[in-house]
Amino acid sequence: MFLSDFRKEFYEVVLNQRVLLLVASDVDALCACKILQALFQCDHVQYTLVPVAGWQELETAFLEHKDQFQYFVLINCGANIDLLEALQPEEDIIFFVCDTHRPINVVNVYNETQVKLLVRQDDNLEIPAYDDIFRDEEEDSGNESDGSEPSGKRQRFEEEIVERTMKRRQRREWEARRQEILFDYEQYEYHGTSSAMMMFDLAWIMSKDLNDMLWWAIIGLTDQWIHDKITQMKYVTDIGALQRHVSRHNHRNGDEENSLSIDCMKIAFEYDLCLALYQHWSLYESLCNTCYTSASLKLWSVQGQKKLQEFFADMGLPLKQVKQKFHSMDISLKENLQEMIEESANKFG
Repeated sequence: MFLSDFRKEFYEVVLNQRVLLLVASDVDALCACKILQALFQCDHVQYTLVPVAGWQELETAFLEHKDQFQYFVLINCGANIDLLEALQPEEDIIFFVCDTHRPINVVNVYNETQVKLLVRQDDNLEIPAYDDIFRDEEEDSGNESDGSEPSGKRQRFEEEIVERTMKRRQRREWEARRQEILFDYEQYEYHGTSSAMMMFDLAWIMSKDLNDMLWWAIIGLTDQWIHDKITQMKYVTDIGALQRHVSRHNHRNGDEENSLSIDCMKIAFEYDLCLALYQHWSLYESLCNTCYTSASLKLWSVQGQKKLQEFFADMGLPLKQVKQKFHSMDISLKENLQEMIEESANKFG
Protein backbone atom coordinates (compact mmCIF):
# COMPACT_ATOMS: atom_id res chain seq x y z
CA MET A 1 0.00 0.00 0.00
CA PHE A 2 1.30 3.46 -0.90
CA LEU A 3 1.57 5.93 1.97
CA SER A 4 0.33 9.44 1.24
CA ASP A 5 1.53 11.08 4.47
CA PHE A 6 4.97 9.78 5.45
CA ARG A 7 4.97 11.72 8.69
CA LYS A 8 1.70 10.38 10.10
CA GLU A 9 1.58 6.96 8.49
CA PHE A 10 5.27 6.08 8.93
CA TYR A 11 7.31 8.24 11.29
CA GLU A 12 4.72 8.78 14.00
CA VAL A 13 3.89 5.05 13.93
CA VAL A 14 7.47 3.97 14.69
CA LEU A 15 8.27 6.92 16.96
CA ASN A 16 7.88 5.01 20.21
CA GLN A 17 8.76 1.56 18.88
CA ARG A 18 11.88 -0.53 18.39
CA VAL A 19 12.72 -0.61 14.69
CA LEU A 20 14.94 -2.86 12.58
CA LEU A 21 16.61 -1.13 9.60
CA LEU A 22 17.49 -3.44 6.71
CA VAL A 23 19.66 -1.39 4.36
CA ALA A 24 21.11 -2.32 0.96
CA SER A 25 24.78 -1.68 0.24
CA ASP A 26 24.47 0.93 -2.51
CA VAL A 27 25.37 4.60 -2.01
CA ASP A 28 21.80 5.91 -2.28
CA ALA A 29 20.61 3.49 0.42
CA LEU A 30 23.46 4.45 2.75
CA CYS A 31 22.68 8.15 2.34
CA ALA A 32 18.98 7.53 3.01
CA CYS A 33 19.94 5.51 6.08
CA LYS A 34 22.15 8.35 7.38
CA ILE A 35 19.23 10.79 7.13
CA LEU A 36 16.83 8.41 8.88
CA GLN A 37 19.39 7.67 11.59
CA ALA A 38 19.76 11.39 12.26
CA LEU A 39 15.98 11.70 12.65
CA PHE A 40 15.81 8.66 14.94
CA GLN A 41 18.63 9.99 17.11
CA CYS A 42 16.89 13.36 17.34
CA ASP A 43 13.69 11.72 18.64
CA HIS A 44 15.40 8.93 20.62
CA VAL A 45 13.89 6.15 18.51
CA GLN A 46 15.47 2.77 19.31
CA TYR A 47 16.68 0.98 16.21
CA THR A 48 18.99 -1.79 15.05
CA LEU A 49 20.83 -1.48 11.75
CA VAL A 50 21.56 -4.54 9.61
CA PRO A 51 23.24 -4.12 6.18
CA VAL A 52 22.10 -6.59 3.52
CA ALA A 53 23.49 -7.41 0.09
CA GLY A 54 21.05 -9.53 -1.85
CA TRP A 55 17.94 -11.51 -1.18
CA GLN A 56 19.62 -14.27 0.87
CA GLU A 57 21.03 -11.82 3.40
CA LEU A 58 17.66 -10.08 3.66
CA GLU A 59 15.93 -13.37 4.42
CA THR A 60 18.61 -14.38 6.94
CA ALA A 61 18.42 -11.03 8.75
CA PHE A 62 14.64 -11.21 8.94
CA LEU A 63 14.63 -14.74 10.33
CA GLU A 64 17.18 -13.77 12.98
CA HIS A 65 15.22 -10.76 14.21
CA LYS A 66 11.55 -11.51 13.49
CA ASP A 67 10.83 -12.43 17.13
CA GLN A 68 12.36 -9.20 18.48
CA PHE A 69 10.77 -6.56 16.25
CA GLN A 70 7.33 -5.71 14.93
CA TYR A 71 8.38 -2.88 12.61
CA PHE A 72 10.90 -3.40 9.80
CA VAL A 73 12.19 -0.57 7.59
CA LEU A 74 13.67 -1.74 4.26
CA ILE A 75 15.79 0.75 2.31
CA ASN A 76 16.46 -0.02 -1.38
CA CYS A 77 15.45 -3.65 -0.98
CA GLY A 78 12.19 -5.58 -0.88
CA ALA A 79 9.88 -3.57 -3.14
CA ASN A 80 10.20 -5.79 -6.21
CA ILE A 81 9.58 -9.13 -4.44
CA ASP A 82 6.44 -10.47 -2.76
CA LEU A 83 7.52 -9.89 0.84
CA LEU A 84 4.72 -11.89 2.45
CA GLU A 85 5.29 -14.94 0.30
CA ALA A 86 9.08 -14.73 0.54
CA LEU A 87 9.44 -14.06 4.28
CA GLN A 88 6.23 -15.64 5.66
CA PRO A 89 5.94 -13.07 8.49
CA GLU A 90 3.48 -13.15 11.38
CA GLU A 91 0.30 -11.14 10.92
CA ASP A 92 1.37 -8.38 13.32
CA ILE A 93 4.67 -7.61 11.53
CA ILE A 94 4.71 -4.46 9.38
CA PHE A 95 7.19 -3.62 6.64
CA PHE A 96 7.93 -0.01 5.66
CA VAL A 97 9.67 -0.12 2.27
CA CYS A 98 11.59 2.81 0.77
CA ASP A 99 13.04 1.35 -2.41
CA THR A 100 14.15 2.95 -5.66
CA HIS A 101 14.03 -0.33 -7.63
CA ARG A 102 11.20 -0.71 -10.13
CA PRO A 103 8.84 -2.27 -10.96
CA ILE A 104 7.20 -2.68 -7.56
CA ASN A 105 5.65 -6.08 -6.91
CA VAL A 106 1.87 -5.76 -7.35
CA VAL A 107 1.15 -7.84 -4.23
CA ASN A 108 3.06 -5.28 -2.15
CA VAL A 109 1.09 -2.47 -3.80
CA TYR A 110 -2.32 -3.91 -2.95
CA ASN A 111 -1.49 -5.28 0.51
CA GLU A 112 -3.13 -2.81 2.89
CA THR A 113 -2.13 -4.33 6.22
CA GLN A 114 1.52 -5.37 6.38
CA VAL A 115 3.40 -3.69 3.51
CA LYS A 116 3.65 0.12 3.49
CA LEU A 117 5.46 1.72 0.54
CA LEU A 118 7.31 5.01 0.96
CA VAL A 119 7.30 5.79 -2.74
CA ARG A 120 6.60 8.94 -4.70
CA GLN A 121 3.51 8.14 -6.74
CA ASP A 122 4.17 10.73 -9.46
CA ASP A 123 6.99 8.57 -10.90
CA ASN A 124 4.77 7.07 -13.65
CA LEU A 125 4.58 3.71 -11.88
CA GLU A 126 1.79 2.42 -14.19
CA ILE A 127 0.52 -0.09 -11.63
CA PRO A 128 -2.01 -2.53 -13.19
CA ALA A 129 -5.59 -2.25 -11.93
CA TYR A 130 -6.57 -4.58 -9.09
CA ASP A 131 -9.36 -6.32 -11.05
CA ASP A 132 -6.95 -7.06 -13.92
CA ILE A 133 -4.55 -9.13 -11.81
CA PHE A 134 -6.55 -10.37 -8.82
CA ARG A 135 -9.74 -12.39 -8.85
CA ASP A 136 -11.78 -13.93 -6.06
CA GLU A 137 -11.83 -17.71 -6.13
CA GLU A 138 -15.21 -18.98 -7.21
CA GLU A 139 -16.45 -22.21 -5.77
CA ASP A 140 -18.26 -24.55 -8.07
CA SER A 141 -21.88 -24.90 -7.09
CA GLY A 142 -24.10 -27.89 -7.55
CA ASN A 143 -23.60 -31.58 -6.99
CA GLU A 144 -21.97 -33.92 -9.44
CA SER A 145 -24.41 -36.10 -11.35
CA ASP A 146 -24.43 -39.87 -11.11
CA GLY A 147 -26.45 -40.19 -14.35
CA SER A 148 -29.76 -41.20 -12.65
CA GLU A 149 -31.58 -37.83 -12.23
CA PRO A 150 -35.12 -37.31 -13.50
CA SER A 151 -35.48 -35.41 -16.76
CA GLY A 152 -36.07 -32.00 -15.04
CA LYS A 153 -32.98 -32.30 -12.93
CA ARG A 154 -31.03 -33.56 -15.93
CA GLN A 155 -31.94 -30.40 -17.87
CA ARG A 156 -30.81 -28.16 -15.01
CA PHE A 157 -27.62 -30.18 -14.74
CA GLU A 158 -26.88 -29.71 -18.46
CA GLU A 159 -27.45 -25.96 -18.09
CA GLU A 160 -25.00 -25.92 -15.16
CA ILE A 161 -22.46 -27.81 -17.25
CA VAL A 162 -22.73 -25.20 -20.02
CA GLU A 163 -22.45 -22.40 -17.45
CA ARG A 164 -19.35 -23.96 -15.86
CA THR A 165 -17.78 -24.42 -19.29
CA MET A 166 -18.33 -20.73 -20.07
CA LYS A 167 -16.85 -19.75 -16.72
CA ARG A 168 -13.77 -21.89 -17.30
CA ARG A 169 -13.32 -20.33 -20.74
CA GLN A 170 -13.65 -16.83 -19.26
CA ARG A 171 -11.20 -17.84 -16.55
CA ARG A 172 -8.63 -18.97 -19.14
CA GLU A 173 -9.08 -15.76 -21.11
CA TRP A 174 -8.69 -13.70 -17.93
CA GLU A 175 -5.54 -15.64 -16.96
CA ALA A 176 -4.05 -15.08 -20.42
CA ARG A 177 -4.85 -11.37 -20.22
CA ARG A 178 -3.39 -11.22 -16.68
CA GLN A 179 -0.14 -12.80 -17.83
CA GLU A 180 0.10 -10.31 -20.69
CA ILE A 181 -0.48 -7.35 -18.35
CA LEU A 182 2.10 -8.57 -15.83
CA PHE A 183 4.62 -9.23 -18.59
CA ASP A 184 4.23 -5.68 -19.93
CA TYR A 185 4.53 -4.32 -16.39
CA GLU A 186 7.53 -6.40 -15.30
CA GLN A 187 9.54 -6.73 -18.50
CA TYR A 188 11.78 -3.71 -17.82
CA GLU A 189 13.77 -2.90 -14.68
CA TYR A 190 14.48 0.73 -13.85
CA HIS A 191 14.91 3.08 -10.90
CA GLY A 192 12.61 5.67 -9.38
CA THR A 193 13.22 8.67 -7.14
CA SER A 194 16.29 8.43 -4.93
CA SER A 195 15.57 6.99 -1.47
CA ALA A 196 17.88 9.61 0.03
CA MET A 197 15.64 12.30 -1.49
CA MET A 198 12.55 10.61 -0.03
CA MET A 199 14.11 10.60 3.45
CA PHE A 200 15.17 14.23 3.07
CA ASP A 201 11.61 15.17 2.07
CA LEU A 202 10.43 13.49 5.28
CA ALA A 203 12.93 15.52 7.33
CA TRP A 204 11.87 18.70 5.53
CA ILE A 205 8.17 18.05 6.21
CA MET A 206 8.99 17.73 9.92
CA SER A 207 11.21 20.87 9.84
CA LYS A 208 14.22 18.82 10.94
CA ASP A 209 16.26 19.03 7.76
CA LEU A 210 19.88 20.10 8.08
CA ASN A 211 22.63 20.91 5.62
CA ASP A 212 24.23 17.52 6.32
CA MET A 213 20.99 15.76 5.35
CA LEU A 214 20.76 17.87 2.20
CA TRP A 215 24.31 16.87 1.26
CA TRP A 216 23.48 13.18 1.73
CA ALA A 217 20.41 13.61 -0.50
CA ILE A 218 22.59 15.23 -3.19
CA ILE A 219 25.08 12.35 -3.00
CA GLY A 220 22.28 9.76 -3.25
CA LEU A 221 20.83 11.43 -6.35
CA THR A 222 24.27 11.91 -7.93
CA ASP A 223 25.02 8.22 -7.41
CA GLN A 224 21.93 7.37 -9.45
CA TRP A 225 22.97 9.77 -12.21
CA ILE A 226 26.62 8.74 -12.62
CA HIS A 227 25.67 5.04 -12.66
CA ASP A 228 22.99 5.63 -15.36
CA LYS A 229 20.13 4.49 -13.12
CA ILE A 230 17.96 7.49 -14.06
CA THR A 231 17.50 9.57 -17.20
CA GLN A 232 18.98 13.01 -17.66
CA MET A 233 15.49 14.54 -17.54
CA LYS A 234 14.81 12.85 -14.19
CA TYR A 235 18.16 14.04 -12.84
CA VAL A 236 17.58 17.63 -13.97
CA THR A 237 14.10 17.66 -12.39
CA ASP A 238 15.25 16.25 -9.04
CA ILE A 239 18.41 18.34 -8.83
CA GLY A 240 16.27 21.41 -9.48
CA ALA A 241 14.22 20.56 -6.38
CA LEU A 242 17.38 20.12 -4.32
CA GLN A 243 18.81 23.38 -5.65
CA ARG A 244 15.93 25.25 -4.00
CA HIS A 245 16.83 23.61 -0.69
CA VAL A 246 20.50 24.54 -1.23
CA SER A 247 19.50 28.19 -1.66
CA ARG A 248 17.29 28.04 1.43
CA HIS A 249 19.90 26.41 3.68
CA ASN A 250 22.93 28.34 2.47
CA HIS A 251 21.57 31.87 2.35
CA ARG A 252 24.08 34.34 3.80
CA ASN A 253 23.86 38.00 4.65
CA GLY A 254 25.80 40.57 2.64
CA ASP A 255 28.37 40.97 5.40
CA GLU A 256 29.49 37.37 5.13
CA GLU A 257 32.87 37.89 6.81
CA ASN A 258 31.29 39.11 10.04
CA SER A 259 28.27 36.80 10.02
CA LEU A 260 28.51 33.90 12.45
CA SER A 261 26.73 30.60 12.00
CA ILE A 262 26.51 27.52 14.16
CA ASP A 263 26.50 25.40 11.02
CA CYS A 264 29.83 26.02 9.29
CA MET A 265 29.09 23.74 6.35
CA LYS A 266 28.15 25.49 3.13
CA ILE A 267 26.87 23.92 -0.10
CA ALA A 268 27.17 25.76 -3.40
CA PHE A 269 25.51 24.91 -6.72
CA GLU A 270 27.58 25.21 -9.87
CA TYR A 271 28.07 23.46 -13.21
CA ASP A 272 30.96 21.04 -13.53
CA LEU A 273 32.51 18.76 -16.11
CA CYS A 274 30.91 15.31 -16.25
CA LEU A 275 34.25 13.50 -16.22
CA ALA A 276 34.96 10.59 -13.89
CA LEU A 277 36.98 11.67 -10.85
CA TYR A 278 39.00 14.15 -12.88
CA GLN A 279 39.90 16.22 -9.82
CA HIS A 280 41.40 13.12 -8.17
CA TRP A 281 43.09 11.55 -11.20
CA SER A 282 44.90 13.08 -14.14
CA LEU A 283 42.78 14.59 -16.90
CA TYR A 284 44.12 11.93 -19.29
CA GLU A 285 43.00 9.05 -17.00
CA SER A 286 39.63 10.67 -16.49
CA LEU A 287 38.89 11.01 -20.21
CA CYS A 288 39.99 7.41 -20.79
CA ASN A 289 37.73 6.11 -18.00
CA THR A 290 34.62 8.21 -18.68
CA CYS A 291 32.16 6.07 -20.63
CA TYR A 292 30.94 8.82 -22.93
CA THR A 293 34.34 10.14 -24.02
CA SER A 294 35.84 6.67 -24.28
CA ALA A 295 33.05 5.52 -26.61
CA SER A 296 32.91 8.75 -28.66
CA LEU A 297 36.65 8.81 -29.33
CA LYS A 298 37.00 4.98 -29.51
CA LEU A 299 39.93 5.11 -27.13
CA TRP A 300 40.48 1.33 -27.26
CA SER A 301 41.92 1.75 -30.76
CA VAL A 302 45.19 3.29 -31.96
CA GLN A 303 43.20 5.76 -34.04
CA GLY A 304 41.22 6.75 -30.97
CA GLN A 305 44.37 7.43 -28.97
CA LYS A 306 45.64 9.66 -31.78
CA LYS A 307 42.32 11.49 -31.81
CA LEU A 308 42.59 12.05 -28.04
CA GLN A 309 46.04 13.58 -28.48
CA GLU A 310 44.65 15.80 -31.24
CA PHE A 311 41.89 16.84 -28.83
CA PHE A 312 44.46 17.90 -26.22
CA ALA A 313 46.50 19.71 -28.86
CA ASP A 314 43.42 21.59 -30.09
CA MET A 315 42.78 22.78 -26.53
CA GLY A 316 46.44 23.76 -26.14
CA LEU A 317 47.10 21.31 -23.30
CA PRO A 318 50.58 19.71 -23.24
CA LEU A 319 50.64 15.93 -22.60
CA LYS A 320 52.96 16.55 -19.66
CA GLN A 321 50.21 18.59 -18.01
CA VAL A 322 47.27 16.26 -18.71
CA LYS A 323 49.11 13.13 -17.53
CA GLN A 324 49.94 14.47 -14.09
CA LYS A 325 47.53 14.76 -11.17
CA PHE A 326 44.86 17.38 -11.76
CA HIS A 327 45.75 19.34 -8.63
CA SER A 328 49.35 19.60 -9.90
CA MET A 329 48.41 21.16 -13.25
CA ASP A 330 49.18 24.81 -13.94
CA ILE A 331 46.54 26.92 -12.25
CA SER A 332 45.87 28.92 -15.43
CA LEU A 333 44.98 25.69 -17.27
CA LYS A 334 42.74 24.44 -14.47
CA GLU A 335 40.81 27.70 -14.24
CA ASN A 336 40.06 27.77 -17.98
CA LEU A 337 39.63 24.02 -18.50
CA GLN A 338 35.84 24.04 -18.80
CA GLU A 339 35.85 26.77 -21.46
CA MET A 340 38.68 25.06 -23.36
CA ILE A 341 36.83 21.73 -23.45
CA GLU A 342 33.55 23.35 -24.53
CA GLU A 343 35.30 25.14 -27.42
CA SER A 344 36.96 21.97 -28.75
CA ALA A 345 34.19 19.47 -27.94
CA ASN A 346 32.07 20.12 -31.05
CA LYS A 347 35.00 19.55 -33.42
CA PHE A 348 35.54 16.07 -32.03
CA GLY A 349 31.91 15.07 -31.63
